[in-house]
Amino acid sequence: MAKRSIRDIEKIWSNVEGVKKLSDRVIGFGPFGLGLDALLTWIPVVGTVYTAGTGGWLLMQAVRAKAPPATLARMAAYMAIDTATGSVPIAGDVVDTFFPGQLMAAGALQKHIEATHWVEDSEAAARASGDHERHLETVKNDRKLKRIVYLHD
Repeated sequence: MAKRSIRDIEKIWSNVEGVKKLSDRVIGFGPFGLGLDALLTWIPVVGTVYTAGTGGWLLMQAVRAKAPPATLARMAAYMAIDTATGSVPIAGDVVDTFFPGQLMAAGALQKHIEATHWVEDSEAAARASGDHERHLETVKNDRKLKRIVYLHD
């Protein structure tokens, strides 16, 4: 696997933000929003394919960002609900129009990215150089950070 950089993680965050807005927030009114997912859900098969495709893409980005299994499961659940409701004629389409599955899945991934201390090194090299303890201290001192991810592992 190619070594990742912090720039790669920033690009994943940005791309996920774009899908989130396109799918569920092109038009926003208060806490609600509509996007391509809401529009396409009314076209048989097309909406389901779009929802499943964007869900798969979001999960792929999560794997690239080394998201933990709990985040992957949460994202998969949001997308499964979104895909399942959109595949039910009329009643499911109404629910899917207002269920922001991509927005919620993307938000879960972005939350993981923001709560991670990213290190462009391998854990073994950081431990050997003594930098691992410094990274642990950084996570301990910043309440927003919950984990360390070594991008070269």
